[in-house]
Amino acid sequence: MPDTRALALWEHVATTRAEGALTVAAAPDSRLCPPGWCGIVRLDSTTLATAPTAEQANLLRAALTGVEAAEHTSPGALKAALPITGALGPATLAYLTETDFRPVPASDATRLPAESDALEALLQKVGPEEAGESGLTGLNIPLFTLTEGSEVIAAAGYKVLPGNVAHLSVLTAPTHRGRGLAKKVSSAAVSDALAQNLLPQWRARPKESRGVALTLGFRELGSQLSLHLG
Repeated sequence: MPDTRALALWEHVATTRAEGALTVAAAPDSRLCPPGWCGIVRLDSTTLATAPTAEQANLLRAALTGVEAAEHTSPGALKAALPITGALGPATLAYLTETDFRPVPASDATRLPAESDALEALLQKVGPEEAGESGLTGLNIPLFTLTEGSEVIAAAGYKVLPGNVAHLSVLTAPTHRGRGLAKKVSSAAVSDALAQNLLPQWRARPKESRGVALTLGFRELGSQLSLHLG
């Protein structure tokens, strides 16, 4: 069963309260997905979905009702009932409690201001798409970093979201991957979040990123999907 803080966060993002196992609402201001899209998030036995118009909300509700709950964030399962013209995800949502945390020693991790030239150099090494996917841009909390000389080779941090949720972000330089660096800096960031009584959240699509989270003790409790309907 997911922490109630996780559901409270997604209700805030969707601007919609979850009512029962399936809630679908017309919510043009929802931040569950890009503007004009439909958003679906599933946590344990609860599905919360929003659409930009009442008409699309009705379509989405009928489609979700017609498939197994476990398929609510599967574009393949929904495409027969919806005029899907674009999809983002699904991305896995994982959460961590203090009792489940399996820390990785990271004594060499140091703090670095979120807006620094060293971090910017790391982001430039991966290009704008991967830099954006990492979530490290726009953070205002100091990051945990690993360095070689003056070069930042891995960084992790978190953003505090409504509901006291700490959304984790991590990135490793391409030439230094496969060394377990993501686990070390992420472990330091998670430890800090737990010390602040926050609920760590890990949102990921790549298998490698999900593997890092599972190593640290995160449990995959849900998923998120965005759909554009023609």
